[in-house]
Amino acid sequence: MDRWSQIEFFVQVAELGSLSRAAEKLDMSNAAASRTLVALEERLGARLVERTTRRLWLTEAGQAFHRRCVAMLAEMAEAEAAVLETTLQPTGLLRVTSSVSFAMLHIAPGLPEFSRRYPKLNVQIVAANRYPDFIEAGIDVAIRTREVEGDSGITVRRLAHTRRVLAGAPGYFAVHGTPRTPDDLKQHRLLVYNLAKDPNVLHFSRGDERCDTSITSMLDSNEGQVICSAGLAGLGIVIQPLYIIHDEIVAGRLVPVLTDWELPPLTINLAYQSRRHQPAKIRVFNDFLVERFEALELEKKWAAPLR
Repeated sequence: MDRWSQIEFFVQVAELGSLSRAAEKLDMSNAAASRTLVALEERLGARLVERTTRRLWLTEAGQAFHRRCVAMLAEMAEAEAAVLETTLQPTGLLRVTSSVSFAMLHIAPGLPEFSRRYPKLNVQIVAANRYPDFIEAGIDVAIRTREVEGDSGITVRRLAHTRRVLAGAPGYFAVHGTPRTPDDLKQHRLLVYNLAKDPNVLHFSRGDERCDTSITSMLDSNEGQVICSAGLAGLGIVIQPLYIIHDEIVAGRLVPVLTDWELPPLTINLAYQSRRHQPAKIRVFNDFLVERFEALELEKKWAAPLR
């Protein structure tokens, strides 16, 4: 009998308090059970079990060995379960929260392929720019643009970095001119996302140079899609991350300005509850999104300087 089988048998003897009951549970004969215990004790060079015709008990060495064996078997069971979960089709409901813009632009387009891979998994998207409480809302995965979660029980996995830029419609600049310095922004109409950190001050950098510019919005909103739509209509200059407006810039519908200056970038993170044994539905969704971002080279597009 191999070592793992001996350990499993010994744990059953200790927990059932009987050699015969342990043998019955593991479908062994009483003679084979006795041989197994003797072989284990001989291999270890220690007496693990004392017994009389009426009862059985562990020696001091047996008690110490039992504690370690229980821990080892639990680790092995967890490892096997983790492998099984990755090979079996995950099922049930997966609840994901993100900003409205991220859900529209980067989750929804990938859902047909995700559903094809995992047809037994149902997805619920909770689109919210102010995130609900992680536990009370029953969220499995949250996509957030911050690096540290307040709850120490939260695991954060980086998905991508993205630059933040200023951009406007060609028609807007044709009427109002193009800002050449951060200070010029005081003469322009600015469209501001009011849930940004410190939304009324822009912290610019250029090499070792720093410049903090106070701004006044002519339109502010808690929804990035409102800001972008107003910018595309020529209402003013948007201040948005490239994960939202990259395609509009590539198409020429928005023109970036002050490209020699940098705003603090954002980190897009996957956040989920820390567990030693992570449910398969969370793992496959996170891996799918990371794989999709790498295949589309999104971070490369969003982190590259604009010219």
